[in-house]
Amino acid sequence: MDPATQMVIDGQQAFGMIGTLLWTALRVGALLMAMPLIGTRSVPTQIRVMAALALSLALAPLLPAPPPWEGFNAAVVLSIARELAVGAAMGFMLRLVFEAGALAGELISQGTGLSFAQMNDPLRGVNSGVIAQWFYLVFGLLFFAANGHLATVALLVHSYHALPIGTALPDMEGTLAIAPTFFSLVLRGAVTLALPVMVAMLAVNLAFGVLSRAAPALNPIQLGLPVSVLLGLFLIAMLAGELGPPVQRLFDQAFEASGQVPLGG
Repeated sequence: MDPATQMVIDGQQAFGMIGTLLWTALRVGALLMAMPLIGTRSVPTQIRVMAALALSLALAPLLPAPPPWEGFNAAVVLSIARELAVGAAMGFMLRLVFEAGALAGELISQGTGLSFAQMNDPLRGVNSGVIAQWFYLVFGLLFFAANGHLATVALLVHSYHALPIGTALPDMEGTLAIAPTFFSLVLRGAVTLALPVMVAMLAVNLAFGVLSRAAPALNPIQLGLPVSVLLGLFLIAMLAGELGPPVQRLFDQAFEASGQVPLGG
């Protein structure tokens, strides 16, 4: 083969590989930017971009080939927007589970008297209670312990087979119906995690309320706060050993809901 012709063929193959990598990186990058832990402000943008490109390079040979390049037109713009939307939607489903943990921590803080302990949360970029941050970190540890990172890669591969690059969007009514259903499951999961501690602290507060009426000379109001804090920390320590199964169910529901996004519900 003529060297010039071989160079042209090699150049076309290189541009085709770069195009496939960039198409793959759209959905992968949107998911990594929206998902918890990796998509938080504590991880520099350069690291997230490098992780998205590295993961796209590893997944590109396993995925259906993107459509051939026919120029930059309206269809290409819509395809890019579609890839970004699908990736961000799947990452947002996973992020909601971690926000359920933070919500459970906030509910527990209100009952134990620790709601005044506020700190800057580097993972979420807001001021939140220390109990909420602890729950967020526990969810992160359980996510990696349960091989959630591997499940995320499998979710990406499944999404490309269910909705290849360049194909038409599925029925949007089913896709839009996923979010409110999953949001209700997340709220119920957060309340379920915090409910044992909330009920126990409610009983303690009622007991101190009755004591303040029966023996006001003991000044139970000043005694109630330290007792509530100590008992709340003790209950949280006991709850830590029981978080595995309910959090795993929340992760399973999140991956199931994320897998339905490319299918249109």
